[in-house]
Amino acid sequence: MHNVSISGTGVFTPEQSISNAELVAAFNAWADRQNAIHADAIARGEREPVPHSDEGFIVKASGIERRYVLDKTGTLDPEIMHPVLPERSDDELSVMAEMAVKAARVALERAGRTGSDIDAVICAASNHERPYPAIAIEIQQELGIEGFAFDMNVACSSATFGIQAAADMIRCGSARRILMVNPEICSAHLEWRDRDCHFIFGDVCTAVVLERADLADAPGRFDIVSTRCLTRFSNNIRNNNGFLRRTRIGHMEDRRDMQFRQEGRKVFKQVVPIVTDLILGHLADNDLKPDDLSRLWLHQANKGMNDLIGARVLGRKPEPGEQPNILQDYANTSSAGSIIAFSKFSDDLQPGDLGVICSFGAGYSAGSVIVRKAA
Repeated sequence: MHNVSISGTGVFTPEQSISNAELVAAFNAWADRQNAIHADAIARGEREPVPHSDEGFIVKASGIERRYVLDKTGTLDPEIMHPVLPERSDDELSVMAEMAVKAARVALERAGRTGSDIDAVICAASNHERPYPAIAIEIQQELGIEGFAFDMNVACSSATFGIQAAADMIRCGSARRILMVNPEICSAHLEWRDRDCHFIFGDVCTAVVLERADLADAPGRFDIVSTRCLTRFSNNIRNNNGFLRRTRIGHMEDRRDMQFRQEGRKVFKQVVPIVTDLILGHLADNDLKPDDLSRLWLHQANKGMNDLIGARVLGRKPEPGEQPNILQDYANTSSAGSIIAFSKFSDDLQPGDLGVICSFGAGYSAGSVIVRKAA
């Protein structure tokens, strides 16, 4: 069995961003239009008016202040309220593959590797723009990688599950080095017309290079101490879109359940103990204590949730920097969130320092990766 290191990470951030002020202005304009259209029904008490959103509500509910997106024009247009991404021909590089290649090149450079050094590609994301051919194989071809590639989806836990899958293959010898990427176009599956969730998501892509520890020589690399994954079924985060949609009567309707939806309060209440127990149990099984940790890189969905998980794991309020948050700038980027935090807030750790990369989300699913800064 081989030991495994994370030798490089990369983040692709879109050029466009949407502030809470811009988002609220667009949503309220749309709400006013809807209320005007349905004024008679509202007056008769047959329909509730659409309430306004506001910046204070968004920050209080989530800690999010802005988000990066591939397209802001359509999203902020009250007559569209979703991103507009031109369709590409089959011969063009797909949007997800393009994002992934940009993030991968950064990760490969940091690892001191090129595509010819990689044996496999895993594209792990909460949504893929097509079922086949795999986005991962397209990325593989673009980067000149021999070997194999495949897509996987475990919603917001896709990156940590992807790390475990890659690490397991390297441990057993079926690959020496693997590129794991997380292209997340979350703006495309968000319902921007729903006040309770229209602020949640942003777009981004992260990439991680994993390799046999005895072959890794990049400065700043991290050795993987242990990985662990957990799932429990729940309908509290769900999206009913899929290839069977056209088989349903009325499949062309603009149905709310065909986009992201969640029971936020239930998710908060149920996921916090699941994740806390996962991390604490994972540490204990590796003869580690919470006090041994220098950093927690948690899934970036909600600041209040992260703060509570951090406090329960450490047994105290986390000190500044111990549990870095990036969602104020990026919003929830699904599987990529914990990797953004890890990539941006890990260089300052010293050799021997320990940390946990943890993600959690729909499924429910949760993944924990214990890492140690290499000498």
